[in-house]
Order: sequence, then C-alpha cells, then structure tokens
Amino acid sequence: MALSKDEILSGLAELINEETGIAPESVQAEKSFTDDLDIDSISMMTIVVNAEEKFDVKIPDGEVANLKTVGDAVDFIEKAQA
Repeated sequence: MALSKDEILSGLAELINEETGIAPESVQAEKSFTDDLDIDSISMMTIVVNAEEKFDVKIPDGEVANLKTVGDAVDFIEKAQA
C-alpha cells in the first residue's frame, strides 16, 4: 500500500536524522537539502540509498539532482511507489 505524503516525510526525516543528526522536526517539505539543511552530496547519496530501501523505490542518479527540497523528494517517492 502506498504511503501518504506525511508518512513519507516522517520516514525521510528519520533517515536524514540518522545520517546527519538533524532533528526530524526540522525536516519540513519546503526546506532545501543544501541551503537549509546543509546536507552535502555524500550524505545525500546515503540518504537516497536508504530511502530506496525504506520506501522500496528506485531513485535514478540523474533524478537526485532534481530533488532540491524535502518536498521534491516526498513527491518523487510518492509517485515512484504508485
């Protein structure tokens, strides 16, 4: 069964917290991974791999560059699990 946007956001916040130590409540849809959350490319790749496992989706390397905000990632995962 597909997860809701809120469930995906919550799961993503957990993954980001595990990788970076950023508090899950700080991870909001409008936040930019690089500008607001200060996540570097290495951490981002780890988060992407973990998100693929957690949500059972494939995020192509070419798509990662398009995921500027947490909301972009939530939207991508939501569509990918459909």
